[in-house]
Amino acid sequence: MDNRIHFFSSTDVIPKKVDGELLGIRGRQANEFAELGFPILPGFIINTLLASELETVDIKKDVKTLLEKCASIVGKRFGDPENPMLLKIVVSSNLAVSNYPALHNFGLVRSVIPGFAKWVGDTFAAHEVLFMVRGILKIEEQIAALQEDQEKLKLYKDLLAKLNKEIDSDHPEKSALEYMDFYAPYVPSEFFESADGQLMITLRELSKLLALDSQNDNDTALMVQPMVYGNYGKDSCSGAFYSRNIVTGEKKLQGEFYREKFNEIGATGQEIEKIGAEHLKQLQNIAWTLEDRFKEIRQIRFTVEKGKLWLIEQRPVDQKSTQADIKLLLDLAKRKIIDEAYAVKAIQPPRLNEILHPIIDSAAIKGLPKWSGGIAGAPGAAIGRVYFNTDALLEAHKTALQKNEDHRFILVMPATFADDVKAIEVATGVLSCEGGYSAHASVVARQYGKVSVVIPSMKIRGKKATIGDISFSEGDYITLNVPYYGDPTVYLGQAKLIEPDPTESGLLEYIGMAKKFIKGFHVRANADSPRDANLALSFGAEGIGLCRTEHMFFHKDRINVFREMILSDSIEERAAVLERLRPMQRDDFFGIFKAMAGKEVTIRLLDAPLHEFLPHNDDELAVFMAYLEKTRGKKPNKAELLARIESLAEFNPMLGHRGCRIAVSYPEIYAMQVKAIFEAAFKLREEKIEVFPEIMVPIVMNANELKLIAFGKKIEGKNYHGIVDVEEEIRTELQKKPVSYRIGTMIELPAAALGAGEIAKYGQFFSFGTNDLTQTTLGISRDDFTSFMPDYTLFDLLEGNPFSTLDPRVKELIVMAVERGRMTRPDLVCGLCGEHGANPANVRFCMDAGLNYVSCSSYSVPIALLAVAQAEIEKQAS
Repeated sequence: MDNRIHFFSSTDVIPKKVDGELLGIRGRQANEFAELGFPILPGFIINTLLASELETVDIKKDVKTLLEKCASIVGKRFGDPENPMLLKIVVSSNLAVSNYPALHNFGLVRSVIPGFAKWVGDTFAAHEVLFMVRGILKIEEQIAALQEDQEKLKLYKDLLAKLNKEIDSDHPEKSALEYMDFYAPYVPSEFFESADGQLMITLRELSKLLALDSQNDNDTALMVQPMVYGNYGKDSCSGAFYSRNIVTGEKKLQGEFYREKFNEIGATGQEIEKIGAEHLKQLQNIAWTLEDRFKEIRQIRFTVEKGKLWLIEQRPVDQKSTQADIKLLLDLAKRKIIDEAYAVKAIQPPRLNEILHPIIDSAAIKGLPKWSGGIAGAPGAAIGRVYFNTDALLEAHKTALQKNEDHRFILVMPATFADDVKAIEVATGVLSCEGGYSAHASVVARQYGKVSVVIPSMKIRGKKATIGDISFSEGDYITLNVPYYGDPTVYLGQAKLIEPDPTESGLLEYIGMAKKFIKGFHVRANADSPRDANLALSFGAEGIGLCRTEHMFFHKDRINVFREMILSDSIEERAAVLERLRPMQRDDFFGIFKAMAGKEVTIRLLDAPLHEFLPHNDDELAVFMAYLEKTRGKKPNKAELLARIESLAEFNPMLGHRGCRIAVSYPEIYAMQVKAIFEAAFKLREEKIEVFPEIMVPIVMNANELKLIAFGKKIEGKNYHGIVDVEEEIRTELQKKPVSYRIGTMIELPAAALGAGEIAKYGQFFSFGTNDLTQTTLGISRDDFTSFMPDYTLFDLLEGNPFSTLDPRVKELIVMAVERGRMTRPDLVCGLCGEHGANPANVRFCMDAGLNYVSCSSYSVPIALLAVAQAEIEKQAS
């Protein structure tokens, strides 16, 4: 026996000493089945050293001996007129993708046709002859192409075109023998006369093709196996299944089998669980053994011929859910097949997006008009009726709740602003056309776990929007599908959603496993309400890294109170309104502190420009004027009110009168917030609940600003009360003992990063606001850069999206600020709270740069935690 030919079966394993590369990919897969003792069809592999030399090396005797071994196992003989064993020839390349043809049914010669047709029927026999002929003609076509024989090449192309039409027909025009007569002139001589001769002709022609192919560098083997048929008499079937449910991850075979059918084409399948107890038990054992071996879900194809089970192939599964993978990993870890570190490393962190948000039921979108493209702002899927402004959506939502109607809505606007947060909060999704991943709509949607997509080409005219060939009007249903990978899609109409369940999906257990590997570095959440805080806690957050207090003032029961405060004519009048707002703020902080008992809560004092809170249209102005008339007992002067609103407008508000600059002009606003913070903290301490407030001053550009706002100042008879002074005043007033707290700042300007050493004298912590730090470092607006970003990407002027992956210059500023800050204050706590916080690449940078934590939206906490755990495992291994 030539030692370059290797036999395998369920009891014959190719020895380990044989280099697996000599067998090709398909050969190695077949031998893996043999190693496991599975019922694989026997066969032999002509290895890569011999496969391209068969024109000169005679292997007829070897082949005959090996075919007899195969026959003794499958119970059929090659060339037997009554019960013929047919063969498939597999071109087993070491390349993942190869262009060689599929070759089946060799051994179909004139003498065996009656016996074969007796088992499978005349029509099927005719089709199988066509499949075999197509294989040999494809070989001849490729040889002609490599030899540049244009005449033969055209002949084979024409023949194959005709043959493919006949294969596609349910009712072939000719019988098996008539097809042999027709194609005999175009295949090698005597091809249909002898089974042995047909096989050797085909092997030699394949070998010739391999020898001619310049891409074949002696890295392709040939594998020969018997064929079995699911339609070969009674008690036969074919089928395919997954080792577990590829959506839910349930450890239960998922697939179908087709009784007395060769394959699924034109057949009605039955659930694999109904195949019969004996075969089901065999298949379960095979499936779960493969899972343990490969540590992943596998797909298995099989055939039962006359009651005997044969495995055809097994392979990895591409179309599987993250939930299914997590369930498998948890199962393997519990049974000690893998260790926990392996399980934690096995899932790419961004894949968790899929398990945190609803996904589309693919069966429910067939026939729906659609448009694909745009920029993913927040992943997931959403269904709802369209509304084109916040007020209209909120009114429709209110009405739907009152009437117990469908209250799913999607906000569609060119762009959203602070006043639109309340609509995004109740909507299922938001569709906009300005900005991108870091646009306001996208950021807020991620915070609230809503779906967001930005489509720059969308046109909005009044109460109608157009995207490509699809249009929709106010009140119409649309479905948004925003996968983490791939293009977002907008469907006209209602699809069906599969809702996430973090507990049932295994996510919480998986994240709990990941957290075991996290040492000092931790993950906090950006959260502005008790609901968000509790959600973040359930996902594993270790505190709140950013509580945006401006979001709290947009609630309908306080927005007009806040507007009244802004437009007050005197300090006294403003102070009186602030006193009405203080209990509201206290309740906000009380709920958040209570949810985060024992964990740090970083509260950013008011940051947004004041003009963002003021009425933006006539309807809002009318509601505000009615509020003032009711509150003050007299109708306000509309002209004076408009003039006051106009006076607060800014040309560049994001770099204007906002953040700590508001506190310098209106110290009473921050004073009210600080009092509310400590009132909530003192009240919770009475309930024996630990509270750790961190008060953050935003958009500081130098140390003097932070010093003033934190510690106050007396100058020219004016006394500015800082945070420390206000805390002492409220503590004295309430006769309470001090609560431990920190004062710090958000580093979001290059000037602050450069001056970090001085700023750290007055701040106990730094929180890097990388959204604004990126904008101010690069001079790029996060809402407008998508208009020119494609051009920059085309010419490689920027690496990626700087609002997703930190720019090198921004990283340099962060590293510099940490180093300079800790030179002044060695125990300085540093974190990152921008939208970059959940990107695994940014997380690793933050760890390496010496930060203490990252903070991100509640729904991104598991992603960040997994990224931290994987980085820790990698560091421990190095």
